[in-house]
Amino acid sequence: MNLKQLVRDFADLLFPRCCESCDQTLQGNEATICTLCRISLPRVGIGGLNNEALQFKFVNLPEILSTHSFLLFTKRSKVQKLLHALKYKGNKDVGILLGYMFGQELRAAGHLPDAEIILSIPLHNKKRKQRGYNQSDMLAEGFSKATGIPWSGTMLKRVRYTATQTGKTKMERRENVQGVFSIRQGFSPKSVILIDDVLTTGATLEECARTLLATGCREFHILTIALAQH
Repeated sequence: MNLKQLVRDFADLLFPRCCESCDQTLQGNEATICTLCRISLPRVGIGGLNNEALQFKFVNLPEILSTHSFLLFTKRSKVQKLLHALKYKGNKDVGILLGYMFGQELRAAGHLPDAEIILSIPLHNKKRKQRGYNQSDMLAEGFSKATGIPWSGTMLKRVRYTATQTGKTKMERRENVQGVFSIRQGFSPKSVILIDDVLTTGATLEECARTLLATGCREFHILTIALAQH
């Protein structure tokens, strides 16, 4: 056993590291999410009814060529707990790891989108300052590490502060985010991946796509870590 391993084992005795999903003590080289949870977290999958429902989310925007979600989101689930740790407990590693796992699995399944760049969905500066970071940046960073596709968290900007989308109808969500995004001047990729944490109605992602369409982008791929179940 090397010195690094000894130091880590000693530190684990004093300050046990726990899985952010199940709270069990992490063992050996495990980090952030234990091996069992990594395997057993509920996947949306490439086939099946959940994936079929995804394809109907953006039928009014034919420029959106594909939509993929990684995990199924239900209340009081392990997935909700992970995203809560990412968004409200300051655990950036959760986002980077989930993005990385998503990228690995899409690539292994042969469904990796063909795009020039990954764009994270931006937070308004006010909310970003409150949280300290944008959780979607962490997802984009992890996905980029797994796939080699470059990412940016600065090309898209949220120019207007909006109330939370929680509890709003699909129409109210669309109205709430209308005109809230802008694009950095001179930025005009033709094919883009948009990545976010949870897909509910898709109103925010759709508004991002429409904003990019106005700058000349012609192909979009929507990726979210979770698909909300109603």
